[in-house]
Amino acid sequence: MDIKKISNKVSVSPQITAADVKDIAAQGFRAIICNRPDGEGADQPTFEEIEVAAMAAGLDIRYVPVTSGMVRDEDVAAFGEALKDVQRPVLAYCRSGTRSATLWSFHESKKRPMPEILSATKAAGFDMNGVARRIANGGKTPTDTGDAHFEVVVVGAGAGGISVAASLKARKPGLNIAIIDPADIHYYQPGWTMVGGGIFDAQSTAKTMGSLIPKGVHWIKSAVAAFEPANNAVVLDGCRVVKYDRLVVCPGLKLDWAAVEGLEETLGRNGVTSNYRYDLAPYTWQLVQEMKGGRAVFTQPPMPIKCAGAPQKAMYLSGDAWHRNGRLKDIDIQFMNAGGVLFGVKDYVPALESYIQKYDATLNFFHNLKSVDGAAKTATFRVAQPDTDVTEVTVDFDMMHVCPPQVAPDFIRVSPLADAAGWVDVDQATLRHKSYDNIWSLGDVMNAPNAKTAAAARKQAPTVADNIVADIAGRSPTAAYDGYGSCPLTVERGKIVLAEFGYGGVLKPSFPSFVLDGTKPSRAAWFLKETMLPPIYWKAMLRGKEWMAKPENLAVAAE
Repeated sequence: MDIKKISNKVSVSPQITAADVKDIAAQGFRAIICNRPDGEGADQPTFEEIEVAAMAAGLDIRYVPVTSGMVRDEDVAAFGEALKDVQRPVLAYCRSGTRSATLWSFHESKKRPMPEILSATKAAGFDMNGVARRIANGGKTPTDTGDAHFEVVVVGAGAGGISVAASLKARKPGLNIAIIDPADIHYYQPGWTMVGGGIFDAQSTAKTMGSLIPKGVHWIKSAVAAFEPANNAVVLDGCRVVKYDRLVVCPGLKLDWAAVEGLEETLGRNGVTSNYRYDLAPYTWQLVQEMKGGRAVFTQPPMPIKCAGAPQKAMYLSGDAWHRNGRLKDIDIQFMNAGGVLFGVKDYVPALESYIQKYDATLNFFHNLKSVDGAAKTATFRVAQPDTDVTEVTVDFDMMHVCPPQVAPDFIRVSPLADAAGWVDVDQATLRHKSYDNIWSLGDVMNAPNAKTAAAARKQAPTVADNIVADIAGRSPTAAYDGYGSCPLTVERGKIVLAEFGYGGVLKPSFPSFVLDGTKPSRAAWFLKETMLPPIYWKAMLRGKEWMAKPENLAVAAE
């Protein structure tokens, strides 16, 4: 734990765990305030988990969730009410501690001199000058001047952000680049399917963020609050302002666990799991090993989602494990898909259907998960078959793997960069913003009609880098992204159907069919997924080495 004392009554910290609570009580704290909304991070414990531990330790606890970088007046008021309502001293926490420090600063600004607030927060390691500017500016953060300026600012240090920064550095080593991201850990998310199947250890999918930021790139460890593209400004958590000449937006998407009633409360217990969370993927494998009979339910929400094949990958690897240990005959596998097809590119469906038959799985199309009762082990689905009235069905389960609904992050959806659906609005070939010429986007957050996969980001990063370099030189865009995405469908342990396709479902195989036919399950594709892709990700893609990722020439692509 990294607890920072701001006053005699209030301290703040980054995310805590249930295991930390006893130590927090031992340090003399009487209450905890959680300022981080559930479901914000892949490895984040829920508020309920912290609450149970706090109550067991005799601590007061309150939930005052604040969207990252969006501290509103009503949030400050709620924080003040929580402080009045609990015993002190209080520990407030969020992802990094900045939101909690910001709430305290605004709350105290009504009764404490601003220099005193700035001194107290600075001593704790937080720069609240932006708060002072916002208070002086009638509640708004002025963006005509900034705290820092860079030639290129990249928002998000996931697969897309680090790759595009590395690709830019490879092209123009002297370019002054900053990456903005508050996370301490970077995750190889494609590996979580393999963790849930008992093939990878979870720890192998995580590395410290600091070890991956490209050499010579500045890392601003903060969350983004807002964009002001008219002033070429990004407003950070804590109301600091970063100015840019060119901006790349790639913060990923948000897993909307709260959209399913009762889901957050039961994740990680009662047989409910998800490979979409770092801490839960091992629980998937635990459940698979422990299951001897009963019903296993696998869900898939409406598109768009990160890696459209991941929900059924979990089903195939589970079915394979039960097939191998002789339990499959006693297990009823149900796949509940909000869509109407097994996979969006028809060329791969026959191979997948053969495994549906092998595992005797039942396909339930147009079934969208609405609510979960973990204690009762029941799940309710909204059934919207074409040309029929919408109905609901409740099913029992012994194990359930959930793929959550997915949306653009809150700070993207409310920004001028978003389209009507909340995604960053780009030209699908150049990945340049349709309204702001000095802004580009890649990865899961943008609205091009491609699959949201790490393999897509691997192809998008060089396209964005080429086009930014061309723009700096005063030229028109030179590179085009063809919509490439890849989904290695783990149909059994040792075999994969390697789906590779571009815009419109056009097949985009990386290898000749006599080497690897992606429409058929193969051991070669498994070797690629298990052995080759992780080092390609860590040692090539994130370092700007564009193996098999060169972008198309825009003039050729337009012909």
